[in-house]
Amino acid sequence: MARRTKAAAFRDQKSLDEFDFEFNTSVKRKQIYDLAAGDFVRKHHDAILIGPPGVGKSHLVQSIGRQLIRDGFTVYYRSIFDCVRDFLHDEAFEGHDRILNRYLKPDLLILDDMGMKQLPKKSGEFLFEIIMRRHELRSTIMTSNRPLEDWGKLIGDVPAATAILDRFLQDAELIQMTGRSYRLRGRSADKETGSTSAKPANQNPKTGQTRKPGRPANSRKKTSK
Repeated sequence: MARRTKAAAFRDQKSLDEFDFEFNTSVKRKQIYDLAAGDFVRKHHDAILIGPPGVGKSHLVQSIGRQLIRDGFTVYYRSIFDCVRDFLHDEAFEGHDRILNRYLKPDLLILDDMGMKQLPKKSGEFLFEIIMRRHELRSTIMTSNRPLEDWGKLIGDVPAATAILDRFLQDAELIQMTGRSYRLRGRSADKETGSTSAKPANQNPKTGQTRKPGRPANSRKKTSK
């Protein structure tokens, strides 16, 4: 198991037990745990989580991947940027087949962070080949910060995006996530409770001591002549 976990190359050490399902109620606990049970992998189906940044997509897909490793599956995790970078790098050194095999071999491939920014040229070709070759043979989970109709612009290739989604969505479970950013939950609490307390107007900014009212700071006594 340790070997498979290392090979998965997860970015974070996350588990489903750590996820706060009460913070963003759009995330259905049963739906996520059903994915973690692995039936969709056994059926060679796919899944995609769509929602704004910070709602927990990366946490969930990595947690699902770790659970599936415990159940004996092989998993490989990559951000979409690292995926494209892998192909661009190895294409320059004629290593296309070697890198492609790395993406085709695992029982579950996790491609994270689609939609963070526009991808470089030829990204559509690389993604299409991965999805086409894995279709109905292996399972893939993707996450996206942008709606599916924006994918053509993101990869700079509308026909490729259409072909990718046509295959990927055929047997995919689509999970829409909404709500506040989990990363900013502390900041929201501060605003609600007013945790930033104001200093008293008569407090010395250097010493922190409160001056007695009635005499301005640094005032001098008048001496009688």
